[in-house]
Amino acid sequence: MSTPFRRRDDGVDLFVRLTPKAAMDRLEGIETASDGRSHLKARVRAVPENGAANQALERLVAKALGVPASAVSVVAGGTARLKTLRISGDPVALARSIELLGSA
Repeated sequence: MSTPFRRRDDGVDLFVRLTPKAAMDRLEGIETASDGRSHLKARVRAVPENGAANQALERLVAKALGVPASAVSVVAGGTARLKTLRISGDPVALARSIELLGSA
């Protein structure tokens, strides 16, 4: 099984499948797609207009990983369900935190 992130020198890139307009904001663990790639499943209440859902996702992931909201940004897939988030920080600690999210 692949991991839903890629380590970088200054942090990680996290692959996420976002569902907007959900009943509540939450992370739902790691899912593997039919092509073998893994991603973190997330739901946010925000609507996908004017970047509101992306901002909600950034805040949700930042809180879950214990990093400042400014350390998380959508770098790919801004208007798609599958997104790449860039998270700045210690890549080893971030990788460990993401793996814990997947096992919860």
